[in-house]
Amino acid sequence: MKYTPFGKTGLRVSQIALGTGNFGTGWGHGASAEHSTAIFNAYAEAGGNFIDTADIYQFGQSEELLGTLLEGRRENFVLATEFTNGAVPNADRLVTGNSRKALVASVEGSLKRLKTDRIDIYWAHHPDGVTPAEEIVRGFEDLARAGKILYAGLSNFPAWGLSRAVTLAELTHAVPIAAAQFEHSLVHREPEVDLYPACEALGLGVVTWSPLGGGMLTGKYRQGEKGRAEGLGGNVFQPENSAQRTKVLDTVLAIAGELGASADQVAVAWAGTHGAIPMIGPRSLTQLSSNLGAIMIELSSEQLDRLDGASSLDPSAPERNPVPWASDARAPKTVA
Repeated sequence: MKYTPFGKTGLRVSQIALGTGNFGTGWGHGASAEHSTAIFNAYAEAGGNFIDTADIYQFGQSEELLGTLLEGRRENFVLATEFTNGAVPNADRLVTGNSRKALVASVEGSLKRLKTDRIDIYWAHHPDGVTPAEEIVRGFEDLARAGKILYAGLSNFPAWGLSRAVTLAELTHAVPIAAAQFEHSLVHREPEVDLYPACEALGLGVVTWSPLGGGMLTGKYRQGEKGRAEGLGGNVFQPENSAQRTKVLDTVLAIAGELGASADQVAVAWAGTHGAIPMIGPRSLTQLSSNLGAIMIELSSEQLDRLDGASSLDPSAPERNPVPWASDARAPKTVA
């Protein structure tokens, strides 16, 4: 595993992050404690050091499992978690959303479940449509001063929302908004329009989720597998529902054949060429092992052009600039 500086922070994180939304079975679809342990240990043994979770994942079970797994090796990992949705089904309106009240209640619950005294990166999971950026920024600053979080981040926020929060934090000398997280894959390239340029301009560390399109880019659904297509009620899933998506998957499979690799490895490797840390979310040790094989994949310029061409955004839409640094250095700088 290679490591890269994360935004403007002093963190050096592994080139692939481990998302733990499948740790636990509280949602009726996930991995048992035994399988979660195997996945975590294999990721760590491969050199992975960036762990991402959320209070709502498996209704708190993901954080609880991680709390046990991190005992005795907490300092070997960058631990990120998210708030906004609450850790129990039908959580009360006062402990959901991004208000300071919800923020404080959520961080206290996460700290207990994770069995730690502080969270390395604390994300607001998504906008709630109510809480102003000033309140979110002030809340993060209070937690940082209390030593409960080290870095703040925004997940699934629009580019304008990121820009406003980052600017407010700078002007008020609050703890900086250090990172952004959003969906990005060969079948969801819209962030290249505005989110990627905004993050580059603002100096944010970037984590991207669902690099496999919810499993669609593995080709498994063509074989009759169900996975996220049904396991999570069809959420966090990009169906093969257009001629372009069929072309994308055909191209991924063809390049995988050329490289003697698997489709998921090609998709994750492509996601890693955009200056971000792609986050995988395996439900089994087999899936993890396959996903991690992406670090051994080197896509040629010709293969990248084919993937980019097959997945290009609608040319009739307003101009969509490519990732600013893609033409000269597609991959982030890495250090040993």
